[in-house]
Amino acid sequence: MSSNIDADSLPLVPGALAGVAAWVLGYVFTYLLVSSDLRESGLNQFAQAFGDGDATYELVGWVFFNSHFAETVIDAGFFGDTTSFIGGENGFTALLYVIPVALILASGLAIGRYQGVTDINDGAIAGALVVPGYLILSIVGAFLFRVEAGGASGQPDLLPAIILAGIVYPVVFGAIGGAIASVTAEDDSSGL
Repeated sequence: MSSNIDADSLPLVPGALAGVAAWVLGYVFTYLLVSSDLRESGLNQFAQAFGDGDATYELVGWVFFNSHFAETVIDAGFFGDTTSFIGGENGFTALLYVIPVALILASGLAIGRYQGVTDINDGAIAGALVVPGYLILSIVGAFLFRVEAGGASGQPDLLPAIILAGIVYPVVFGAIGGAIASVTAEDDSSGL
């Protein structure tokens, strides 16, 4: 199989846009699934009473990062801990882990189809181009989803939020999506 991607034909902008779309849709789907519970949670009520108001969108961000296995860091001065709001006895459904995987796979697949890849390596390269868009929003979200209330604070654990959510997930699942695009591409060499 010959490679049909060269450095000049890489779909950098479409790949980055697909990464942005996957991240935004992942957050929106997470918001739709967990925001009502988080809005009524004791944590949000504490943030409303002792912080800057409703923290629902930040708390949803914590859960979204948790779906990438990036934990949330809670710092209450004398007490600090990391936690995940997915799984466990009182956590949200573990099916939330599927959201980023499915959306990044779909984005990698879309970029592979857009590029018309037929070689598995080209597909993996094209699919991995979702990284820049996904990484930028992961960095922004890691800082944006910070909650401070009553001397306590919480936010996604920065290093895993950037490395796992921003780099590892889009590289791995974007590349797999692009590779799937190449394997499932219709063979036009039949002459029909």
